[in-house]
Amino acid sequence: WFDVAAALEKTWGEDIRMVFYDHRGHGSSSAADTGSYTIEQLGLDLGAIVRTMVPTGRYIVVGHSMGGMTIMSYVRQHLAELGDRLVGVGLVATAAHGIAEEGIGACLAHPAVSLFRTVVKRAPRVMGASKRLSRGICAPIMRAAGCGSRRVSPRVVALASAMLNETSVVTMAGFLGSLHDFDESKSLSALAVVPTMVLCGSDDLMTPLRHSQAIADNLPAARLVTVDNAGHMVILERATEVADAIAVLLAQTSVTAPLKVAL
Repeated sequence: WFDVAAALEKTWGEDIRMVFYDHRGHGSSSAADTGSYTIEQLGLDLGAIVRTMVPTGRYIVVGHSMGGMTIMSYVRQHLAELGDRLVGVGLVATAAHGIAEEGIGACLAHPAVSLFRTVVKRAPRVMGASKRLSRGICAPIMRAAGCGSRRVSPRVVALASAMLNETSVVTMAGFLGSLHDFDESKSLSALAVVPTMVLCGSDDLMTPLRHSQAIADNLPAARLVTVDNAGHMVILERATEVADAIAVLLAQTSVTAPLKVAL
């Protein structure tokens, strides 16, 4: 979110408060019990952050990939927030269900992934210490998912690789089951009461454009933004266009000083 934040700061200055955080087990956030590595728990985590950082007033939330799934889980868990406090939602390069049905996400249904999860569960310390194994198994998949076969900026590749290297193999394995089974399609209709922006790169291989189109189809008033020639890491590849879409989302709300939580 670095470049998106910089672009938004140029537009908003200090008038808008933005809060960014790392999911449990990711980035600067501490590791947690592997049993808590679920999208359901991430929704609860987002709830705790909102209660702490914006105990009163209105806010919008924007999430990329698993962050978008986190928002869908959060919305189902906090329906009373919709329209009253939560006044806008942005879902970037994500899916409401069926992530294992096509694209790179189909790898989640491969028997080798199930074996990988089992091995990590039985020997988390050994596997967690193996950065080389983590990169060897996951890096090619994530590289293809984020950028496909297209030539992208070396800086984008470096940033994506850095994020991958900072995430332990235990965390990765822990979330695989929840990603495979994720389904919030029935709760999407709740978002009809707030402005919603759905954005995806046309060349996204992890959460193909079809997923974003399906979300938008369930929300007739939602704004679907397709970023041509961008992959799953659209927030790195085309930060300015993502920032513009968020700015339009904010303009659709009646809020003058919200908290934006980016995942």
